[in-house]
Amino acid sequence: MAAQSDNVLVYATSNRRHLLPEYMKDNESYRHTDDGEIHPGEVVEEKISLSERFGLWLSFYPPKQDEYLSIVGHWLKHFGCTDEDIAAARGDALVWALERGSRSGRVAWQFARDWGGKHGKPFIADVEGA
Repeated sequence: MAAQSDNVLVYATSNRRHLLPEYMKDNESYRHTDDGEIHPGEVVEEKISLSERFGLWLSFYPPKQDEYLSIVGHWLKHFGCTDEDIAAARGDALVWALERGSRSGRVAWQFARDWGGKHGKPFIADVEGA
């Protein structure tokens, strides 16, 4: 414990419930929940503080339009579509994403599967991650 080690990480945390003074006005907004929890806000705060202690956050942001279209193009190629097919599908792919309120890899996969099926391209069911 005296010297820093490359392969040991020590976390020292406190389980003390109230590190700061608590005032009645701080709890006026809290209401009893159906499950009987008296301080639901504290439960949320504890979960947040637990996640913040470890400092690892993975965020998945929706791709930009060009990135989404690139993913669509990848899946359409997978179904045997030509570059001309992919160019023709761009507008439909954007409408598809807009109608679903999302641009993601999953939405791109669903679009390519639908579009390819409607245009006579074979569906390959054993795609990893599909």
